[in-house]
Amino acid sequence: MDPNNRGPEEYGHDDDGGSPRQRPPRDSLTSDFGQHSPALARTVQLVAGDFLLTVNPVDGSEIEACPPGERPGRPERYSAAERAEVDRAARPPVPPGPTRTPLSLLARQDERERLVRLLARGRSVRLTGPAGSGRTSLLDLVAEDCADLAPDGVVRLTGFHRTASELLYDLFYAVFSSPLHRPDRDELLALVREVGAVVVLDDIEFGGAALDELLDATPECAFVIGATPDVPAPSADSAVEEIFLSGLERADGVELLERSVGRVLTEEESNWAGDLWFESEGLPLRFVQAGALLRQRDRMRAGANAVDEFGVFADAAPVDAQLAPDEGEEIPLPALGEAAAPAPLLASRLSESARATLRFAVALGGEVPHQAHLPALVGDTHADAALGELAHCGLVSPVGSRYRLAAGVLTQLEAAGYGDDIQTPALTAAQHYGWWAGHPSVTPERVCAEADALLAALAVLVPATTAPIEGEEVTTVQLARTAAPAFAAGGHWGAWERSLRAGSEASRLAGEVSEQAYFHHELGILALCGGQLDRARAELEASIGLRGALADKRGTVAGRRALTLVSDRDGTAPGLAGLGAMAGEEIPDARYDESASPPGGVPAAFPPLQPPAESQTIVVHRSPSTPAPSRKARGGLKGLAKRNLVAAGAGALLVAVLGTVVTLGATSDNDPNSPSNEVGVNPSASVGIDDGNLGADVPKSDDGKGDTGTATSRPTDPGPDGTWGTSDDPTPTDAAEPSDKPSGTQRPGSGTPSSPKPTTPKPSTTKPSTPSTPTGSGSPSSPPSGTSEPPSSTPTATPTNTTPTNSNSASGPASTTPVETSSSASAPQSSAVNSPSSSAQVI
Repeated sequence: MDPNNRGPEEYGHDDDGGSPRQRPPRDSLTSDFGQHSPALARTVQLVAGDFLLTVNPVDGSEIEACPPGERPGRPERYSAAERAEVDRAARPPVPPGPTRTPLSLLARQDERERLVRLLARGRSVRLTGPAGSGRTSLLDLVAEDCADLAPDGVVRLTGFHRTASELLYDLFYAVFSSPLHRPDRDELLALVREVGAVVVLDDIEFGGAALDELLDATPECAFVIGATPDVPAPSADSAVEEIFLSGLERADGVELLERSVGRVLTEEESNWAGDLWFESEGLPLRFVQAGALLRQRDRMRAGANAVDEFGVFADAAPVDAQLAPDEGEEIPLPALGEAAAPAPLLASRLSESARATLRFAVALGGEVPHQAHLPALVGDTHADAALGELAHCGLVSPVGSRYRLAAGVLTQLEAAGYGDDIQTPALTAAQHYGWWAGHPSVTPERVCAEADALLAALAVLVPATTAPIEGEEVTTVQLARTAAPAFAAGGHWGAWERSLRAGSEASRLAGEVSEQAYFHHELGILALCGGQLDRARAELEASIGLRGALADKRGTVAGRRALTLVSDRDGTAPGLAGLGAMAGEEIPDARYDESASPPGGVPAAFPPLQPPAESQTIVVHRSPSTPAPSRKARGGLKGLAKRNLVAAGAGALLVAVLGTVVTLGATSDNDPNSPSNEVGVNPSASVGIDDGNLGADVPKSDDGKGDTGTATSRPTDPGPDGTWGTSDDPTPTDAAEPSDKPSGTQRPGSGTPSSPKPTTPKPSTTKPSTPSTPTGSGSPSSPPSGTSEPPSSTPTATPTNTTPTNSNSASGPASTTPVETSSSASAPQSSAVNSPSSSAQVI
């Protein structure tokens, strides 16, 4: 690059020489690292084993049996490019600031080669060394050497605050692409058994049987495990090789110090380094920190000379300038005690932002917030550069994908007074994380990356939680309430459980009953997903009881549904005695599958539901002395089943009767002369336009006039001779078709009336009579032969009417004198036409 014509990028100008280019913005607190369009993370639905879990941060998570269509398929492995991205995300971010050359590892070549040989043969190795011995740096080099040994590559995991089960899930997510799916224990073991990778596991905190469980579950993986001497050793039959890391030799320590300072040490400094080696037992971390002390000493000497020669505002030597030993003012070397515990001295010579970051780290138990959070926490827009200062001085060291205070630094800073007021920075961090974790643009994965810092803030503030003033919110409760759903959605269920327990304790101390019910509900859901049914039942019952007291209908319904799943799992009825439905509660429709009733009937799972209130909620006070109605009095499921059975039987019987009646009516066609069978296809008769009749012949009466009376029924059999109107024709009986006209006198004009004569009525008791053949004398006909009793002419009752009456009804009183115009309903109509000598027939 030409120093006389510098490029536009050095001054922030565009290539066209226009206006100055603005400085690129720093990473936003609500934007994902390396991602420009984070997804919203409010309500998340994921599959956990056999359950479909809906993480709802408002009313509590909802859980149900996973429908077959919602179950994900077999997860797929990451490709080589995707594995590289996963490996990059597993490393800590590069601190901002000027680029510094990393120090090379000294005197570790033998251990490095031995580790690679054992891993190449598929053996698992445990690398044991004290904190600050360079264990993490050695594991990084071994991971680079083993990149091509296994089909699934190298997987980096951290065992800090992790259990064996959590590490199995971390291994699963590092190899397989399975978003929003958390397999159950059996499925997890089946999947990780197929993983073939070199697993670099640092900062493990367990050994013995737990480590054997981890190794047995992954037979195709070769582990290289980093641990401190205080961690339990592997079991004797685990077949794990163990390599110990010791301190550096004196010469190696001096060489490392010279590389850190960037120059050759003076004799005084070499003697000082020898004393430091003896005091620190050759730990490389102490020599890195000692090199930082020497660099600060050199800058102080250069700064003093610059002030004496050029003034206060003159440009001093660069920060990393290498100064000769004889340059600058003589400044004594740090004392041996300060060199053995250099953290306070190093911190005193750092910037204000770096010291404020150390205060936050001490308050959070050694957790250093991510560099993107430092400007908001510290109040300085360039506070993110403080992480680079701390890393260059050896005050922080990488742990997984984040930074923590280096070994021994926390104790040293607390002794120097950095931990005198940890409540204030912890409260500031809790308020900031509570806002940040609830932001809709922050993904659950980012919240999980800051899990240790959030949990550390809760651990500090929860014991000091008190009841808030009216109108104020409890910071610890809000932080736990906001972070817990993100941990659940992000798959970090260990942090989910710890945040729920911290939030439950904080809400209890603050008297927040509704929040306490929420945390109990979430703990029950978590226990149900983990198969801990007894714990799930206890937590859910506690949540339902608290929400019932608060009349929280939605939360109570969600708790009851979860409790029903617990009962389905262990085969018992939900323990809801005394937890009846609240007044005015709206119970949504529940989906269920009917099954055969067990012997002894189906126990009532819930008390009888009350009908929902239409306009307002009615609270009814019931005296505790009033006994609850029994199941028999309420009817219950058995009574309901009986009523349904009776109704169904009655309906079936009614259908059968109606079907029988319709069938009989359709098949009973016994009359061959039925009018329905006489209908033809020819046009029917119509009324004429002149006479108003249908053109049929009208029978004539004796006087030549048409018969206007009621027609009687005709016999259907003409007799043996085949001629109508002869004496052999059959005579109709009283069972013949009755007259359509009512009984009474004949209408005027129906015949020629005779002179009125008194008639003798018949006895009141009418007996059936057989009509005789007509005679020409007009006297009453004699009874035919074979009749047992002739009709009597002696009146036996007083007549009720002496007026002569012409009757054509069979039920009217019969006259003893002949009636010329009277026709009986039982006589054949044709007798009046065929027999001229007969004028009437008396019955």
